[in-house]
Amino acid sequence: MIDFLNNYYDYIKGFHVISIIAWMAGLLYLPRLFVYHCGAQQGSELSETLKVMERRLLKIIMNPAMIASWIFGILMIAGRGDTLMTMGWMHAKLLLVILMSGAHGVMSKYVKVFAADENEKSHKFYRILNEVPTILMIIIVILAVVEPF
Repeated sequence: MIDFLNNYYDYIKGFHVISIIAWMAGLLYLPRLFVYHCGAQQGSELSETLKVMERRLLKIIMNPAMIASWIFGILMIAGRGDTLMTMGWMHAKLLLVILMSGAHGVMSKYVKVFAADENEKSHKFYRILNEVPTILMIIIVILAVVEPF
């Protein structure tokens, strides 16, 4: 199994990056939909359309992309863990990826809140929430590319 993972490491890494791009697209777009949803009248056509968009984005793009990101990342570690897991930057990156997964979970919760017409947060809250994945992504990419420690 280790030989297989090492032989196809670059492909696994490529699929990992593709999965992350899809996941990040959703993490950056969903809070923007929440901002628009805050301005929509409950029960309106716009509100109902946003509910469908939010649910589909989460279920069809974000959840599968997050799962694929984790699977391909774990496969990369399984193939080269003896090297990767000795590097401090990898430990920091994994912690930040766990935080990113937590942000995903928070956004999933807000999809349900909006679906039930129970949102009590302001558009400013969702604008700030939109920055969390961006900041995490910047740090994660810097760690993975620069490997500072």
